[in-house]
Amino acid sequence: MKILLLLFLLFSFSIISNAQSSTNSDLYNTLRDKDSLLFSIGFNTCDISQFDSLISENFEFYHDKAGITGTKAAFIASIRDGLCKMPYKPRRELVKGSLTVYPLEHNGMLYGAVQNGSHSFYAIEAGRPKRLTSVAKFTHLWLIQNGTWKLSRAISFDHLEK
Repeated sequence: MKILLLLFLLFSFSIISNAQSSTNSDLYNTLRDKDSLLFSIGFNTCDISQFDSLISENFEFYHDKAGITGTKAAFIASIRDGLCKMPYKPRRELVKGSLTVYPLEHNGMLYGAVQNGSHSFYAIEAGRPKRLTSVAKFTHLWLIQNGTWKLSRAISFDHLEK
C-alpha cells in the first residue's frame, strides 16, 4: 500500500511539474504581453483604456492590504481616482524570471490560464531616483471570452512595504 501511495505521489508531482507553460510557448508569450499592456502601459502611464479593454466585465480584485474590489467599474475608478492622482508617479516592474503560466483546459480545449509572478512597485518623483515602495506576489486568472483574453480575477498578496 505504501508503495502504491508513493508511486501515486511521484506520478502526481511529475504531472504538476510539466503543467506549467514553457517560457517560449505561445500561451506564455501571449499572457506576458497582456501583463505588459496592463502594467507597463496601463498602470505605469495611467492609460485607463488598457484596463477597460483587458479586464472582464465580471472582474474581481483581491488585495491583502486594500481589501476586495468587486467590479470592473470600481477597479477602474480606483486606478483613475487614486493611483493616477498620487503625489508621485507609481511604477510597477515585473520581477525578472518570476512569471509562470498554467493553462486551463476543458475536454482538451484551452479556456483560460493562471498567471503567477512577483512585482516591485516604485515611486518616481522629479529630480529624485526611483524609490522602491513595496514588493508583492500576484495571481491572475485569464479567461478566453468571445475569442479574447480577459483578466477575470486578480489577487495581489504578500505585500512587503519598503
